[in-house]
Amino acid sequence: MVPAVPLSSVAAPLRKPVQGGEIGAALQAKVDTGEIPGVVAMAANEQSVVYEGAFGARNMATATRMSTDTVFRIASMVKLLTSVAALQLVERGKLKLDEPAAHIDERLGSAKVLAGFDAKGLPQLRSPHKPVTLRHLLSHTSGFSYPLWDPNVVRYLKVARTHPALPRRPLMFEPGARWAYGGSLDEVGRLVEIAGGKSIDRYFRDHILGPLGMNDTAFAITDEQRARQASLHVRGADGRLLPQPLEKPTARNVPSGGGGIYSTAPDYLTLLQALLNGGSLGGARILRPETVALMSANQIGNLQAGILKTANPALSNDVDFFPGVRLRWGLGHMINVDPVPNGRNAGSLTWAGLFNTYYWIDPTMRIAGVIMMQILPFADPQALKVYRQFERGICHAVRPA
Repeated sequence: MVPAVPLSSVAAPLRKPVQGGEIGAALQAKVDTGEIPGVVAMAANEQSVVYEGAFGARNMATATRMSTDTVFRIASMVKLLTSVAALQLVERGKLKLDEPAAHIDERLGSAKVLAGFDAKGLPQLRSPHKPVTLRHLLSHTSGFSYPLWDPNVVRYLKVARTHPALPRRPLMFEPGARWAYGGSLDEVGRLVEIAGGKSIDRYFRDHILGPLGMNDTAFAITDEQRARQASLHVRGADGRLLPQPLEKPTARNVPSGGGGIYSTAPDYLTLLQALLNGGSLGGARILRPETVALMSANQIGNLQAGILKTANPALSNDVDFFPGVRLRWGLGHMINVDPVPNGRNAGSLTWAGLFNTYYWIDPTMRIAGVIMMQILPFADPQALKVYRQFERGICHAVRPA
């Protein structure tokens, strides 16, 4: 394992004040050229916010202006909350990282590995040689994979629709054998509910969101929050952005450990600050420092992580955020083993949400950042350019001379 950089050391002093005007001008320029509809970007050290800015429109059709309290659909960025929740329960002895997860949720004991397809195209399933553990699930080495980035899952699901006896979601490989981004954190969410004795939305509220004052983060938002929500914009084949109506609220929405949550940049930055500070902020402790360090350490050895080939270009582009940089996974984040040129240091932590929301934590530089847009497909090239420009601006400002 790559040693974790401690997240509780004293913050490095700023080389110079963050030049908000320079960063803001760069972000505003991306809006002015129509490359993105709008963006909220923020960064902080352990003690305070060092940059915040909101540019462009929540909806290009109505020209409603972005503000820092704009509500976004952050999709898979809920996975970090789910990871924190599970590790809280590990600290309390309610969950164990390396025991079979089926000890808590017996459904996981019947998971089968897809060994291939026979001559008629029917899936061939076998029992795994080792049980799925919480460590597998948190590090995305369980075998669960998303159809969005795995054509074998797409093929399997197509057959399963006409063969209801087949399991709904098989393992695509032996637990621990590979890394694949998928529904592992949905399973972790269920473990949290069972071990924590309450629904995951209630668990988040009682043990993470409430203590940290993250009042704009929820699976279901109020009318007042909905009035602050940014609209999704879909990029067409010609590169133009088409604003979409807000999704309709539904009472059938079931909270999930893997997606479907709303938040704001200030709220999410609060979570990042707590992790940057070793698990506590403003008198509230959500994790022990040693647990935060464990989250930040490579859990997958030399397995490659973070590179995804799309199976549905309407929802996602191919994903390789850092070409040529070795990527691994901890217990909640992707880790860049190598430094990113003009950006974050080696050992930094990151992940994202489907609608082009992103975060990073640089434990060496003692800085965390979040940037939120609402664009499909995922890994939108223009959104990524904005993200990189913001990161470079922040890193330039805080990196020691």
